[in-house]
Amino acid sequence: MTIQPRGFDFLKHVDVRLSVELGRTDMKLKDVLSLGEDSVVMLDRLTDELLDVMVNGKVIARGEIITQGSRFGLRIVELAGEDDAPPALGDGSGDAA
Repeated sequence: MTIQPRGFDFLKHVDVRLSVELGRTDMKLKDVLSLGEDSVVMLDRLTDELLDVMVNGKVIARGEIITQGSRFGLRIVELAGEDDAPPALGDGSGDAA
């Protein structure tokens, strides 16, 4: 008896974690420890930039936040491909330090 694989159909029910990264920043520990309720932390992403959509920490797409009723949602704008992914995908700015 031979088992015929059905592509990736057998993986469709595996749980993964999808997350959306709003932005990043580097801070000294003393600054993190001084954060309070009204603290503002500036991130490296502009308000009109697309957000990174990740599955288990790997960028798979970019999207934008939408609201639906009283909840946040995500609209996928572009999918990341191995050949066509922009080089700065995931680092937010693409600028040299």
